[in-house]
Amino acid sequence: MAPFPRFLRGSILAALVLPALFGLDLPVGTEIQIRLKTKVSTQSSRPQDAVEAFVIAPVMQTGQLAIPMGATVRGTVAKASQSSKGDERSVLAFSFTELEFDSTKLKIETQLAGIDNAREKLSDTGEINGILASETMSGKIDSGINKVAERYSGFAGILGTVKKAVFATPEGDVTYDVGVEMTLKLTAALTIKGPVGRGLETKLQPMPDPGKLAVLVRREPFQTTAENPPKPSDITNLMLVGDLEQVKSAFKEAGWASAASLDGWSKFQTVRALAEDRGYNEAPVSVLLLEGKPPEIVFEKLTNTFAMRHHLRVWRRDVTFQGRPVWAVAATHDTGISFSEENRTFIHKIESQIDRERSKVVNDLVFTGHVTSVEMVERNNIPKNAQNATGDNLETDGKIAVLLLN
Repeated sequence: MAPFPRFLRGSILAALVLPALFGLDLPVGTEIQIRLKTKVSTQSSRPQDAVEAFVIAPVMQTGQLAIPMGATVRGTVAKASQSSKGDERSVLAFSFTELEFDSTKLKIETQLAGIDNAREKLSDTGEINGILASETMSGKIDSGINKVAERYSGFAGILGTVKKAVFATPEGDVTYDVGVEMTLKLTAALTIKGPVGRGLETKLQPMPDPGKLAVLVRREPFQTTAENPPKPSDITNLMLVGDLEQVKSAFKEAGWASAASLDGWSKFQTVRALAEDRGYNEAPVSVLLLEGKPPEIVFEKLTNTFAMRHHLRVWRRDVTFQGRPVWAVAATHDTGISFSEENRTFIHKIESQIDRERSKVVNDLVFTGHVTSVEMVERNNIPKNAQNATGDNLETDGKIAVLLLN
């Protein structure tokens, strides 16, 4: 699986308060986060097909805004090879060569450095290598059935029939729909010659009455509790101010899906997604409680594997700010699957640096234009190091990002 780079995804607040200067030099290795505007696939794309994307997080250099959120990145498909054999991988590669913002076009040299929540692996040169069916749980079940067939062909036939009725054959193509997020890195230095204009992030307004907001925040609970078994779990790291429809609209436009309820059907679909190593956009999440209450809404964002996803739980609070509803959010990034001996089930492992996920959500929502103001509020009573209910470490600066929605 291609890891999404583990770094703080741009600084919205720094981009707000620091002016951009002339002659900013971006060194080799500078990372640019993008979101595809073009669907690409080894099944249908051809070399030299045009590909376009948006920059979704501000790129900072020496404390200055170098590339604004919303800038356009253009390139082509460099390679698209669809596998035709079971032991052959599909291969996809890009060449992003142009950056445009403020009516200025710049030539860039880049290499793909990461694909967010994707099952595929990247080569050292940035080529995307598809999966093999034999590597998936479904493929391993087939291997086991084949071994049974060596001694009990009839029984193996029954097992094979049942398996085919439950699990589909994993697809080996590499297909990324519009909205898939990636990270590029510069392979040649880039000079930003002129001042950077107003990107999406610089249109935010100051938060009204920050003193009153700080008092409200510090009175709010900060740690959730797992429902079963009841253990301290995720820490809240965002707060939203707005009505329910504003919350739903912002996340929908940011590409997040609502999670299904945790029931027998959704559990079955989860098992299928895990076995076939594919995505399940509405996959359920475990129940966490905030002051004894389950979340009103759960959102998640993934690409093509259940093993990795961004997800968050949202609770309506009994307070208001500026006369508007307040929502507490606990956001984490699932980075893999493991088996819990204690709980006798598969569980997700999360990225310990939960502040990175806080930044991810802020950037996503600001990108939609549904955010009027963002404020980072200190919480002195928050443990900088904790654990969730399944034993993953939680590391944070303790601050909470408050977003005023429109």
